[in-house]
Amino acid sequence: MRIGIDYRPVTAAPYSGIARQVLALEQALQAVGEVQRFTAAPVDHPHRHIAHCPVAASPAHGLHRPSERVKFELGFLPQAIKASELDVYIATANTGLPVWQTPADTRYVLLLHDVFQLTMDNHHGSRLKAMVYRQIDRVGMSRSVALADAIWTPSRFTASEVARLFPQAAAKIAVLPNAVPGVLPAEPLTLPAGIPAQYWLVVGTREPRKNIPWFVAAWQVARQQQSKVPPLVLVGNINDLPVPQRHLDGLIVISGISDAELMALYARTACLWQPSLAEGFGLPVIEALAQGASVAVARGSALDEITPPDFPRFSPYDSEALQRLMLDLALMPQVEDLSARQAWAARFAMPVYSERVGQLLAALQGFA
Repeated sequence: MRIGIDYRPVTAAPYSGIARQVLALEQALQAVGEVQRFTAAPVDHPHRHIAHCPVAASPAHGLHRPSERVKFELGFLPQAIKASELDVYIATANTGLPVWQTPADTRYVLLLHDVFQLTMDNHHGSRLKAMVYRQIDRVGMSRSVALADAIWTPSRFTASEVARLFPQAAAKIAVLPNAVPGVLPAEPLTLPAGIPAQYWLVVGTREPRKNIPWFVAAWQVARQQQSKVPPLVLVGNINDLPVPQRHLDGLIVISGISDAELMALYARTACLWQPSLAEGFGLPVIEALAQGASVAVARGSALDEITPPDFPRFSPYDSEALQRLMLDLALMPQVEDLSARQAWAARFAMPVYSERVGQLLAALQGFA
């Protein structure tokens, strides 16, 4: 079987959650067929040696630029798929299928991580830009949903949201939970500089749906009430916080860390918090559990299904209830239960993921 994958997320942002899922998918697919990569890249980018690329150079971060998307999906991709004689082509970044299906016997899969671009506010430079990009996303996503022979989503929550927005596509939707490596990296776990011995952790700050300013405000109040509330480490960009929150006592914002440093942060934290208003999956939760960490998550999205049922949950709107939970956890003796947490995370490890990919490909071949 010859399988093509959209490799642009790896070219554009190799350390992003989506790129890591593309790499996991690539690994799983290599066990069942020949994998062909398709991307757009600068003229000197190493991916030009391993992938099908348009002759014209593109900026590495041009994945979401409308002009670059049109050139790739309209001008390059249809003929590139035809020339490669693919059995299956997988669009990996919520949209990105060719403007028309060619050739007719190639099957198309859409990896749809979430639909928050259509349902919630996203991070853009202005209201006008946000409105324009929402319409672009709506058109691109709707077109790809219509063209896809199968739509793979990382959670039941995302599957239900896709079916709600695109009811005509409901029969094509299947769940492919994200892959999360369940082992420690080979190198020693070393914390980034400046991290205290005791801390709480939040990973990801960019989008408004991450709910970070609300969470930081609740943490600040809880810390003022009880000195045992630990410092808070945010992995993200300090500019995602309101100015008054950027220099709070006990708040540490870091970025640009290595995978090994991130694993160390997970392994040493007293608790990973995930306060998002909505998540299509919630990768940091499983990553933290894989390192034996405790987690506490907001209710109301995919976090409900990927988090062990006996772990703390809170409303992402009720500040007072969150503060009470913070105070309770700060005063509660820590329970070390690494094996149970890692066993839960193993449900999302590569062997399980690869088996599910094989099942979905078999179903797609049966459809053909």
